[in-house]
Amino acid sequence: MKTWKLATVVLFISFLSSHAQTKLLSLPSEREKLLMDFNWRFHFGNSDEYQKDFNYGLEEPFAKAGAGNSVLRNDFVDSTWRLLSLPHDWAVELPFQNLIEDDQIVSHGYKPIGKKFPETSIGWYRKTFNVPSSERGKRFTIKFDGVFRDCHVWLNGHLLGRNLSGYSEFSYDITDYLIYDKPNALVVRVDATFYEGWFYEGAGIYRHVWLIKTNPLHIPLYGTYVTTQVLKGSADIKIETDLKNQFSSAQKFVLHSFVIDNKNSIVGNNSIEVKIDPFGQKKINEKINIKNPSLWSIETPTLYKLVSVIEKNKQVVDRVETTFGIRTITFDKDKGFFLNGKHVKIKGVCCHQDHAGVGSALPDRLQYYRIELLKEMGCNAYRTSHNPPTNELLDACDKLGMLVLDENRLMGSSPEFISQFERLILRDRNHPSIIAWSLGNEEWAIQTTEIGKQIALSLMQIQKKLDPSRLSTYAANTPKYEGINSVIDLRGFNYMKICNIDKYRQDHPEQILWGTEEVSNLCTRGIYSNIPEEGFMADYDTNFPGWGSTAEKFWTFYDEREWLAGGFVWTGFDYRGEPTPYIWPCINSHFGIMDMCGFPKNIYYYYQSWWSNKDVLHIFPHWNWQGKTGDTINVWCYSNCNNVELFLNGKSLGKKDVIKNSHLEWNVVYEPGILEAKGFKNGKEIYAKVQTTGETYTVVLTPDRKLINADGEDVSIVNVTAIDSRGNEVPTSNESFVFEIKGNGKIIGVGNGNPSSHEPDKYLKGNYKRSLFNGKCQVIVQSTKEAGPIILTVRSERLKTAAVEISTVETEIRPAVK
Repeated sequence: MKTWKLATVVLFISFLSSHAQTKLLSLPSEREKLLMDFNWRFHFGNSDEYQKDFNYGLEEPFAKAGAGNSVLRNDFVDSTWRLLSLPHDWAVELPFQNLIEDDQIVSHGYKPIGKKFPETSIGWYRKTFNVPSSERGKRFTIKFDGVFRDCHVWLNGHLLGRNLSGYSEFSYDITDYLIYDKPNALVVRVDATFYEGWFYEGAGIYRHVWLIKTNPLHIPLYGTYVTTQVLKGSADIKIETDLKNQFSSAQKFVLHSFVIDNKNSIVGNNSIEVKIDPFGQKKINEKINIKNPSLWSIETPTLYKLVSVIEKNKQVVDRVETTFGIRTITFDKDKGFFLNGKHVKIKGVCCHQDHAGVGSALPDRLQYYRIELLKEMGCNAYRTSHNPPTNELLDACDKLGMLVLDENRLMGSSPEFISQFERLILRDRNHPSIIAWSLGNEEWAIQTTEIGKQIALSLMQIQKKLDPSRLSTYAANTPKYEGINSVIDLRGFNYMKICNIDKYRQDHPEQILWGTEEVSNLCTRGIYSNIPEEGFMADYDTNFPGWGSTAEKFWTFYDEREWLAGGFVWTGFDYRGEPTPYIWPCINSHFGIMDMCGFPKNIYYYYQSWWSNKDVLHIFPHWNWQGKTGDTINVWCYSNCNNVELFLNGKSLGKKDVIKNSHLEWNVVYEPGILEAKGFKNGKEIYAKVQTTGETYTVVLTPDRKLINADGEDVSIVNVTAIDSRGNEVPTSNESFVFEIKGNGKIIGVGNGNPSSHEPDKYLKGNYKRSLFNGKCQVIVQSTKEAGPIILTVRSERLKTAAVEISTVETEIRPAVK
């Protein structure tokens, strides 16, 4: 009887404890994180003429606090400025130009940005917002996720600060400068006259902005750090929590740490009483053991959540959520890379951050769309070339199961570059997708020098202090060991043709090796010969620059060497700028496995054959060769079948065995009809065909999702494909269309993947239009905040009209500043 009573008491106490914990997770917190993207005003300035730059600098804005000139003050009238929402890239809105030409303008995609374009290289942003006097006593922080580039930020005429890098996030405590119950004016002057990279970089506030409200007693930005140790049947969750007290008196409170699984159940927790001195800070270290953890992996990217709660006087003073994953990562000099003890060959791509239609200002959903396309190909790793990515890209990689090499923009050990590197690591270190840090890329002036070595050591010391759970690498385009490569954790090779990898392995068997950049294959989707005057490259795996190689040579080499952890292909997608080998009319790269819209080139299917577990059979080129009857067409096949037989109009052209990591070829005398391939794999037959089509009759509109959120942010990516009267895709169609949209949505950009197209990506006054490029184009549709249907209609003078309906549904809208 006593035992029964004791058990009952224990269960009751456990119930009360569990109820109290759940209550702490549901009680309101004083912390608010408000999206600050909506209702900004924008106007161009001028880098040469102060009269056109709102007299900036003439009225001594740095002489006296709060005495900034009129454009900086909260009483400035900006009603004639353009009204817009973030993220915003003004460069993508500008026309292409080739009247002024130098290497930098060419490499940035022929957009009029830089010192030679003073009228379009300075942008002013203004936003007014109110804070009620009832919120006096809180702390307020403005956080910018990314502004390109050099910017000064002002609030109510007071300089908050200056940020130099277009890729680093930055924040300011604005508490002292706020005006309560009246409009506050946040002003950002963005100067894009100096470049950081040698590729398209955009211009403006192209990532999110946030207003964060906290109690003076709170967890500061980047204030939680979670690492995990996987044990037999359990895992230790190691937690570092920074606490900050901005009261003038000491504070006593309880810090609660809850580990929540993907079913929203508490699987571990800890509580600790804390005292912090006036205006003091403290770091708390904890360890929570959880049973039977679900590990984060590429196939099953299970995520957990740390919820950190500051409780004082039975009130939730602050609550912060930190997403993390439980997994182990190991690099071995002889065996390569291991995730959770399982050998994984890195099958990666390098990517810049721009996309058709929107430039660098990608809506969040577009980040997921791009990662989904890469996953479908069999890609398992993403290098953020050559800069810190946006937060939402890393969130997508965490949730979808994509490994990440997170890259620093520029190597240096001065305070500015140390700050940029620290912000990168502190912001990103809880993401389970990240497997290594990249200190930099091809720093040719210092990479083999003592200076380069010392900078690398300084950065690695910082990395080990802030995140000892990972290793660092450097992307080196040199075969030499001296300098950075002599001290780096993971020796990265940029191009096996340059680096003589086998000899390096022989000379330095103690180092862990992988390919940080490879291939640089050159091809244009749907084009089957090089056409210099149009800026096109044949869509075969045959063209590459002097430093590069074919995809087939790269992967055969890497796959045969177990000690190579894997490699990253340059690039996953085409990107604006860096046109190679042709310049104007070409305005973007040809390096992508996919084009600017994410439409696959043929090489996509080579990687899918050998990187994925899918059954792949892909033949090309298309079979619309009007006027070429009797000519010989070079037919390629990408497949992971055992063998493939090719047929033209039912007649066999021969069966060939598939050799691992290779492709098949036939020279076929052209006649119209059906070219069909039959593959055989482990007793299963697989079919693929291309055929001669009729003329374009209409188009098919295919949204990536027909149901999106009515939050003013979500997008549907609508791919437009030409078809003939029988429903066959017409791969040679270049028809022009106009787009009409009705209902609760708007078009925010268009594209077609043509590297030489000078059509606008954006039409600021509406009336969007675009031509197909080899049968395809893309329209990006964004919801409003009202639920209901969106009807997108495509019209052409001579083709049948087509339309698609996208539904927007009510959803919980992110808290935002009006």
